[in-house]
Amino acid sequence: MRFAAILSIAGLLSIPVFSYGQDQTKADNTKVNQRDRDKSEPTADQQKENKSDRDLAKEIRRAITKDKSLSTYAHNVKIIAENGTVTLKGPVRSDDEKKAIEAKAAEVACKNVNSEISVVPDSKTQSQK
Repeated sequence: MRFAAILSIAGLLSIPVFSYGQDQTKADNTKVNQRDRDKSEPTADQQKENKSDRDLAKEIRRAITKDKSLSTYAHNVKIIAENGTVTLKGPVRSDDEKKAIEAKAAEVACKNVNSEISVVPDSKTQSQK
């Protein structure tokens, strides 16, 4: 009897209660991924481990995350520092966020900033307007 009860409980635990992501369409970032495969495009894995570039990226990240008016997307922008030049990549929710991040990076990196940030408005916010 105990064995049957344990099996039934184990069976219940293996059934998914919620189905995550089935109603959502998958993001199509094929073009971005193809762009980043180009050897001339800086990616996070190419960043050197020298102290000056790490400190530069860290200082920019700190300035961005300190600004609580920015979205989670903006807080998670990729910051790639190579020989004192910074490349910013990723989506943000508005032009204002894009400008704010670029300004913070330029302030820290003395205007040696390449921005590849894209503006992708929140679909929920857009549908409510």
